[in-house]
Amino acid sequence: MSVKLTTRQVGDVTVMDAAGRITLGEGSSVFRDTIRDLSANGNRKLLLNLGDVTYIDSSGIGEMVSGFTSVTNQGGQLKLLNLTKRVKDLLQITKLYTVFEVFDDEAAAVRSFS
Repeated sequence: MSVKLTTRQVGDVTVMDAAGRITLGEGSSVFRDTIRDLSANGNRKLLLNLGDVTYIDSSGIGEMVSGFTSVTNQGGQLKLLNLTKRVKDLLQITKLYTVFEVFDDEAAAVRSFS
C-alpha cells in the first residue's frame, strides 16, 4: 500500500495526515504533488503527521527534504508530527532530525507556527 494523504485545517495551519508507506514511485509522487499544491495555494504553515506511516525509503526521505526546501524557499514552514520509532531512527541516522522541527503533540506543534 502506498501513502494516503488527507489534509485538514487547524486554524491557519494545514495538517497533512499520512498513512501507509512513502516509497519510490506512487507514494513519493503523491507526497510531492500534495506539498506542491498546498504551497501553490498559499498554505505556508504545513504540519506533516507521520503517526500512521509504517515505512519510508530513501526516495520518501528525499521527497520530505525536497518539500521542506520548496516550502521554506517560499517563506513557509514544514514541521513533522508523531514520528514512529522507525521513522525517528531513520531521521537520526541521516542527520535530518536536526533539519526538521519535530513534535509529539499536535497542539504544541500548531502553536509553534505563531
